Amino acid sequence: MEQLRKIPKNQVIMSFVATSIETTARYLGVSYSDVFHRMERLGMIDDYILPNYEPLHSESRDVLAQRMVECLNNWEAKL
Repeated sequence: MEQLRKIPKNQVIMSFVATSIETTARYLGVSYSDVFHRMERLGMIDDYILPNYEPLHSESRDVLAQRMVECLNNWEAKL
């Protein structure tokens, strides 16, 4: 019988962050690094994605991308 390996929650969450960035980049038709740098500059990873992991990870990828783009646009507009 094959044993399942338990992945630590912090690794699961960081994988979700990467997926959020990649999904947003595809939605916008830009590179992963462009979206990562925009989010990093705004503090969006630490101040939005990580604290809201629980509700965000249950969204479909389309809805997730839309939420990420809306947040990016709103936060950038405040600069």
